[in-house]
Amino acid sequence: MKAVFLASATALAISSSLAHAATEPAVVYDQAGKYDKSFNEGVYNGVKKYTEDTGIQVREFEPKNEAQVEQGLRRLAKRGYSPIVTVGFNMTSAVEKVAKDFPEINFTIIDGVIDLPNVQSVVFKEHEGSFLVGALASMASKTDTVGFVGGMDIPLIRKFGCGYEQGVKYASPSATVLQNMTGSTGAAFNDPTKGSELAKSQFSQGADVVFAAAGGTGIGVYQAAKDEGKLAIGVDSNQNHIQPGTMLTSMVKRVDEAAYKTYKDAAAGTWKPGMVVLGLAEGGVDWAQDENNASLITADMKAKVSDIRAKIISGDIKVHDYMSDNTCNY
Repeated sequence: MKAVFLASATALAISSSLAHAATEPAVVYDQAGKYDKSFNEGVYNGVKKYTEDTGIQVREFEPKNEAQVEQGLRRLAKRGYSPIVTVGFNMTSAVEKVAKDFPEINFTIIDGVIDLPNVQSVVFKEHEGSFLVGALASMASKTDTVGFVGGMDIPLIRKFGCGYEQGVKYASPSATVLQNMTGSTGAAFNDPTKGSELAKSQFSQGADVVFAAAGGTGIGVYQAAKDEGKLAIGVDSNQNHIQPGTMLTSMVKRVDEAAYKTYKDAAAGTWKPGMVVLGLAEGGVDWAQDENNASLITADMKAKVSDIRAKIISGDIKVHDYMSDNTCNY
């Protein structure tokens, strides 16, 4: 009888713990903030949808500097928030430290990889989505010259640029692809002025379509494209609405779904640690078409990119991943 009672008490404690975790989710955005119109805002959209669907509030924290990231994570973990979604590769070190100190708390890091029993790492096949928008850029270009403006010069952003270049050259082998990175620190993701300067430089060299994988820096790229009468391509969130008629498309990265699924799985008791990889086949990346860019995408362009998309998913087109060997040889 005593054994039965203990077993029941243990089950009740586990059940209570799961319920506690499922109803106290949290998110830590990066320093660009949840209204950056890009990566963080995509996560915020997933957070908002989860609250709308369930009525459960997600505790949000927006650090103002790098030191506050670890401080905020520790504060949330101490108070029992779980799961905690963390936004961006630059949080990897802080998440790893805090996750080791709070093994009972579950963490999901988006764009980072941590091998711990209480951490889920969600990464994306950005090169596949970038290939699609590269092909579209080439189809839309009248000069056979297009551009790419990256944020912080790291392998992840090079991965976008490499996928983009492959797509451009697939559609037009003779095309020229100009590439510039904004900087070498996290500030490179929040520098619209520099983004505008780089875009204008590429336009002066003949580019008439520029893809920005640069967070808030991209806002400057899009404004420059509008001012110069050129085209731009957004990233992460569907940014077509930012400059309607200027945005050819956006390379959508479903970070909203990654956040939403973390909370839903935790509530259902099905959240698991480990690596989650999301590409075209999994609906993790894609290109965006809506009323804001409908006039820029012809039926022929749409048919061609749909064919390319299907071939990538089937494996007929193999997109080289820069991060596999830090080269863009293809």
